[in-house]
Amino acid sequence: MIQVVCGLILNNNGKILICRRKREKFLEGYWEFPGGKVEEGETPQKTLKRELKEELKMEVEIDIFFATNIHDYSDFTIELISYLCTFIEAEFEMTDHDRFEWVLPKDLLNWKLAPADIPIAKEYIKKVV
Repeated sequence: MIQVVCGLILNNNGKILICRRKREKFLEGYWEFPGGKVEEGETPQKTLKRELKEELKMEVEIDIFFATNIHDYSDFTIELISYLCTFIEAEFEMTDHDRFEWVLPKDLLNWKLAPADIPIAKEYIKKVV
């Protein structure tokens, strides 16, 4: 099982960040909460800070653990660990994504979300909408 961490990143308008996977990446064209694979010896929080800096040149405040979802893709299984985060700043220099959007939580399921992200989005909507 591969541990992956993602951030439910909120701006001061109450919108949440989603990013679209770029072409030739696994799950190309799907939207996701940004993050990445937990490396050996890293905590999920450290991974999230590192991945956001590498992939989006973004700084966030990691507020609190939110939820975990275990999802089976055809060739592997991931444990997706999510944290609620407060957006601080970003250059949005994207390496793994080709677009980003700030969306209202109630609209999350209108986007083509990665399968592992859907249960986390549903749980978030249930808690805040």
